[in-house]
Amino acid sequence: MPGGQAHAHEGDGGGSQSNHRRSRSPPPPALPVEVVPAFPPPESEDEESWVWSQIKAEARRDADAEPALASFLYATVLSHPSLPRSLSFHLANKLCSSTLLSTLLYDLFLASFTAHPSLRAAVVADLLAARSRDPACVGFSQCLLNFKGFLAIQAHRVSHVLWAQQRRPLALALQSRVADVFAVDIHPAASIGKGILLDHATGVVIGETAVVGDSVSILHHVTLGGTGKAVGDRHPKIGDGVLIGAGATILGNVKIGAGAKIGAGSVVLIDVPARNTAVGNPARLIGRRRGEAERDEDMPGESMDHTSFIGQWSDYII
Repeated sequence: MPGGQAHAHEGDGGGSQSNHRRSRSPPPPALPVEVVPAFPPPESEDEESWVWSQIKAEARRDADAEPALASFLYATVLSHPSLPRSLSFHLANKLCSSTLLSTLLYDLFLASFTAHPSLRAAVVADLLAARSRDPACVGFSQCLLNFKGFLAIQAHRVSHVLWAQQRRPLALALQSRVADVFAVDIHPAASIGKGILLDHATGVVIGETAVVGDSVSILHHVTLGGTGKAVGDRHPKIGDGVLIGAGATILGNVKIGAGAKIGAGSVVLIDVPARNTAVGNPARLIGRRRGEAERDEDMPGESMDHTSFIGQWSDYII
């Protein structure tokens, strides 16, 4: 019997009593807030280093609490000296196939993150966005390891770089793998800002000439598509701080102004002014009376408030 198998067998048999005792011991205490706080302290000057330190602290805590994940957490997080290397390793293993090798993808991702500091800044901004906006996100490491919307966006950023470098067959191949693995289909030519949250992410489709600004939140089954067989600039332009609800469809070269809100299930075919709400099929503007001053201070894409307009909607009927 190979040495590694014998060692594993001895651990399963001889240590059964100690394993039984271990399974009944209380879980380790949660790290104090000063070790894994929810948000970076204001005095933090290097967000990437700060976020990476939080990810490692969370990974060590989780490896101690759940031995079944210890090898995974060590290989994916704790064995790496930096966030770009950890992310590159994780993406490569997620997206590889029998003919698209993980070693090739790792080198590709790492080269892109190393050569383009703006990509690394966007990674950190996306992690902070998920942690602050999604109540189901209990830590930065959870987002890095398990949130497919986050991973799909980071892979897209690399495919976008490849597209700009005229390495378009590889960019399209990467797009295809992201669609297969994460069920998120973003054309490599689409321009995506930073601080993006793809919440749940399944079924998100973003077309070739679409533009998405900063601090935008998009829920599952959202389509930013064209109207048919039109060519050229034919996809939506999404301003900063926009919130797009689940199942919304925005078609054509229309502009969604900064801070606008698109209700779940809406079909939008015309421009939506900044700080307005559009709902319905076809969508209509609601939520503010003509000439009414802007009331909201927070951008919907950051506050994730899907229903604040209802109190101002006088003809709302169930």
